[in-house]
Amino acid sequence: MKKIIVSVINDLVTDQRVHKVCTYLHDTGFDVLLIGRKLPDSPEMDERPYKSKRMKLLFKKGPAFYAEYNIRLFLFLLIHKSNILLSNDLDTLLPNFLIHKIRKTPIVYDSHEYFTETPELVNRPFVQSVWKRIEKTIFPKLENIFTVNDSIAGLFEKDYGIRPLVVRNIPPIRKRDQNLSREQYKLPENKTILILQGAGINIQRGAEELVQAMQYLENCLLLIIGSGDVLGILKDMVQELKLQEKVAFIPRQKPEKLFQYTCLADIGFSIDKDTNLNYRFSLPNKLFDYVHAGVAVITTPLPEIKRIVDEYQIGCFIQNHKPEHIASVVQNLLDHPQILNTYKENCIKAAQSLHWETEKKQLDKIYLKLL
Repeated sequence: MKKIIVSVINDLVTDQRVHKVCTYLHDTGFDVLLIGRKLPDSPEMDERPYKSKRMKLLFKKGPAFYAEYNIRLFLFLLIHKSNILLSNDLDTLLPNFLIHKIRKTPIVYDSHEYFTETPELVNRPFVQSVWKRIEKTIFPKLENIFTVNDSIAGLFEKDYGIRPLVVRNIPPIRKRDQNLSREQYKLPENKTILILQGAGINIQRGAEELVQAMQYLENCLLLIIGSGDVLGILKDMVQELKLQEKVAFIPRQKPEKLFQYTCLADIGFSIDKDTNLNYRFSLPNKLFDYVHAGVAVITTPLPEIKRIVDEYQIGCFIQNHKPEHIASVVQNLLDHPQILNTYKENCIKAAQSLHWETEKKQLDKIYLKLL
């Protein structure tokens, strides 16, 4: 079996895209080793069909963290031989590329976002310039590249004249548990459940305004499930606005349990702001999680998201991020239950075509050749 080392900078537990790709590689006939990091609060890994290793680092964030991770990853790849390298995102690309040059090992690059235009970088021009220099130096030399949607593929093509293959971050086919009940998860039976989920509940993603919107809604409970930079701010906001009965925080969950929570909701939110290219052209995994759970969606009309929502008629849009407006869009759906139910039914229909079993066939175009 050909050995492939897959590297990513997170703690592996909730990265659904990387797990799906690693499972595909294992099923295709590769010997897979997935490398990431382990944080003090990282959950334990579930049993998986492929091997994994999580490195404990001294630094948790900032330049020292990225430098330590990249040096550690380079040394690991130098010591452990493989037939193929798979780098996930720009923050793992440099050590993979160096080993590729030293050993002539084939390399595959999977860009999960338009990394150099993330909000964490756009306001830090020096740091942004460092990452752009790395990308500009390496990207044109790559042959096997994936990304998550057509818009980001178009941006890379404009920048470097290379159009990556597109593999959207779509869940596998899932069967909803017909016996699932809100009582099992201690959720109220008599309230409308709203949900915002994700591993990146960060700035400029509309979370603050969504919490503020709960002031204007009655008989609703907002579940915020996951992790991110603004969770502390959101919790303070809930205290200040006395919204403890309307907003509940749930730590990030493993994908299977997260899906159970999602299935119990009525409306799911994906309301990133159009403040940077990375958000403008994003296609969040949570959108497809809502679809598979049969949950109507309220989103911002960003191009990739709007294309899915319009094609499958699974929800509606906000036109701005004023809390009063967000609340009015929610209330309008609640005042027209037949429309809400139609969106839910359309989600179930959409899930029959929007699933990983179809999407993963794009991976064959590169990996079967390498195998």
